[in-house]
Amino acid sequence: MAEVVTKGTGEVERIADRAQVDVTFEALGAERSEAVSILNQRISAVEPLLEDFEVRSRQLSVHDNWDNNQRTGSRATQQYVIWVADLDKLDGLLAELVQAEPSWVNGPSWTLVDDTEAIREAQKEAVADALRRAEGYATALGRRLGPLLRIGDTDGGGYSPKMMRSASFEMAGPAGMVDQLNLKAQQITVSASCTAAWALLD
Repeated sequence: MAEVVTKGTGEVERIADRAQVDVTFEALGAERSEAVSILNQRISAVEPLLEDFEVRSRQLSVHDNWDNNQRTGSRATQQYVIWVADLDKLDGLLAELVQAEPSWVNGPSWTLVDDTEAIREAQKEAVADALRRAEGYATALGRRLGPLLRIGDTDGGGYSPKMMRSASFEMAGPAGMVDQLNLKAQQITVSASCTAAWALLD
């Protein structure tokens, strides 16, 4: 049986409803224990700020610093990955984190809390696109399009911000600067792609 194989893509747009913020605090000390102690002092004011948010990970790193094969002290680093679902609290969180003087802040990165509905709509559009293409080929060949034989996902689906507008800065300055960055929720483009095979009828 003759068949035609087509690829289809679909895209839908949604406004992000969750933000991810990555923040890193560092401390230096003559010994590892001293570096960790100083780091604990620095983040002691940070932990209470995070009680209203979902902390996806806390990662501690402690290591010696070396210069020309000579040990020059130790460094302790604490990295946080924070999810913010209540976006009204985002600016306040960023301002307080900046005030705590982290070594690095990166975010927000925008995502969807639940992307199920958006993915299904994108998949529906991808199938419709594949069908339109198959019908076009069948018409071009003077044939009729028969039933669907098989269908599968192809690489390239997922979702991504339509426009990135995030802040990354080292040794953050005054907290007031956060208010001027206009870190509003961005539009997310959700995409799906498929490959489908259809029978060709006389």
